[in-house]
Amino acid sequence: MPTVAEFAEAAWRLWPLDGAEGWDAPGVLAGSPTAEVRRVHLAVDATTEVAEEAVAAGADALLVHHPLLLRGVTTVAETTYKGAVLGTLIRGGCALLAAHTNADVVETGTSAVLARLLRLTDDSPIEPSRTDPARGLGRTGRLPEPTTLGRLARGLADVLPATAGGIRVAGDFEQRVETVAVCAGAGDSLLGHPAVRAADVYITSDLRHHPASEARETARVGGGPALIDTSHWASEWLWLDTAAAELRAAVPGVEVTVSDLRTDPWDFAIVH
Repeated sequence: MPTVAEFAEAAWRLWPLDGAEGWDAPGVLAGSPTAEVRRVHLAVDATTEVAEEAVAAGADALLVHHPLLLRGVTTVAETTYKGAVLGTLIRGGCALLAAHTNADVVETGTSAVLARLLRLTDDSPIEPSRTDPARGLGRTGRLPEPTTLGRLARGLADVLPATAGGIRVAGDFEQRVETVAVCAGAGDSLLGHPAVRAADVYITSDLRHHPASEARETARVGGGPALIDTSHWASEWLWLDTAAAELRAAVPGVEVTVSDLRTDPWDFAIVH
């Protein structure tokens, strides 16, 4: 069986750490490098419930998409959320790793998986990497055949796991759409990108009032995409099955499981 260090090396061959954004903090976050890894559990977020699930499943490593220690802390006392997660994992002998923006940019990353599930053709990165034009942030492509914005949104609801927030759309239900830009996770930083502006619709998550309003008004005046806003967790959870399959091939003999726990933070919504 591989050690934590050897498993991490295999993971970073799939999702090279040098592909991460400068502000990001992927890597091995906790665990002994010499401990053996027989079972790995995958999730989007390292919540307390996910940590408990990983330990109960006998996982030797928990690999998440969002780094638990992205922002600095001054304590890991178990009276804090991050301390409780780390304490649970350490007592359970479970290492913690994160593959974040380094997993977003690869050809089989979070946005690429979403683009594939939408059956986009001729897809390419919205913002290509400077070192590899096949890699980069987001994806843009073309639907197999034109549809309406409303039908696309309904089809997307069939692809994504259900969440309280559902799917929000800015645009006319009957608007014709064929070219699509996607960015799994928070993507409002790309709203002004030429590849996004050229698409009929932009699918992403965490769209805030002012950036979304400005993009919508800009589209009315000078052209631009309709907007589809999805759950951040849901859009990235889709990637976990692909990541699990890649890990099984890269580290034969290691059991890889995927968490079905919903770590979207919202529990219910009131529509009026």
